[in-house]
Amino acid sequence: MGRMPDITTEQGVYVNPAGEFTRDQRYIASRITRDGRDGYPVEAGRYRLVVSRACPWASRAVIVRRLLGLEDAISMAIAGPTHDKRSWTFDLAPGGIDPVLGYERLQQAFFKRFPDYERGITVPAIVDVTTGEVVTNDYPQITIDMSLEWRDHQRPGAPELYPEALRPEIDEVNEVVFKDVNNGVYRAGFAGSQEAYEKAYTRLFDRLDWLSDRLADRRYLVGDTITEADVRLFTTLVRFDAVYHGHFKCNRQKLTEMPVLWAYARDLFATPGFGDTVDFDHIKRHYYEVHRDINPTGIVPAGPDLSGWLTPHGREALGGRPFGDGTPPGPVRADEVVPREHTAEG
Repeated sequence: MGRMPDITTEQGVYVNPAGEFTRDQRYIASRITRDGRDGYPVEAGRYRLVVSRACPWASRAVIVRRLLGLEDAISMAIAGPTHDKRSWTFDLAPGGIDPVLGYERLQQAFFKRFPDYERGITVPAIVDVTTGEVVTNDYPQITIDMSLEWRDHQRPGAPELYPEALRPEIDEVNEVVFKDVNNGVYRAGFAGSQEAYEKAYTRLFDRLDWLSDRLADRRYLVGDTITEADVRLFTTLVRFDAVYHGHFKCNRQKLTEMPVLWAYARDLFATPGFGDTVDFDHIKRHYYEVHRDINPTGIVPAGPDLSGWLTPHGREALGGRPFGDGTPPGPVRADEVVPREHTAEG
């Protein structure tokens, strides 16, 4: 009988055997700005946003782009839900080649600009179509710049996701949510020791309890409209029961067992720009197929039941105006619609 192949040599290793998982926060810091001070001026049609619907960090950019109506200004390439340790691939595109960039792998755009690039090939990433080179993969800055630097290309009625008066509070909330929730689920899932896991687990659920208290009598995290803070929390919450509860052992409770956060998440899910960008099939396939050091069989769970996402949430009673003085985005572009069988309606 032949030796079984070591899948981790192809998929990569995620668990830190020394204990606590630490995320590499070194990203390409170039920015696309109105004044083009980094050499990348705002210019409609020049840049391509590369995402995977599986990735929570990329999903932030997908949501913000849609809420602000930047589809015509910034094109989008959707990578497949799985990748190997080298790179995300464009296996969803005809022939496995992105039709705009002409690339099979996102890695090619990184190497085009940085031939010796040694860090992770991550999404979201923005590529300069004119050169084929990556511009940035600094995901927190990407969405902020969509709100501020791309204002001239936003749709009429685009919401203020990062209003000046609320920025200090948004930044404060985002910082603790990132540390304890967005990255907290990974700190639990990729922990290599019982001690590191339990520390991350405790921090995660303490923060979720704090968020439940905060949202008990207010519809949104900061102010009375949707902001960048809600986008960042939503992309973790929408993945919680599907992957984090079981795969990452974040199992004190399911999201469906935390009444305030469950209602809050359903409220956002029902808001145009949020739930209509979520691909549950891609989410599950990514985590369970790629993280083979956690899930060696690669078996993707059949559940959970997603129908609850479509049930009434009752959060309208708290007031608030989702888009403030703006309006909801229109229908999803035909070439960006999530397949029905991958949604809560499937």
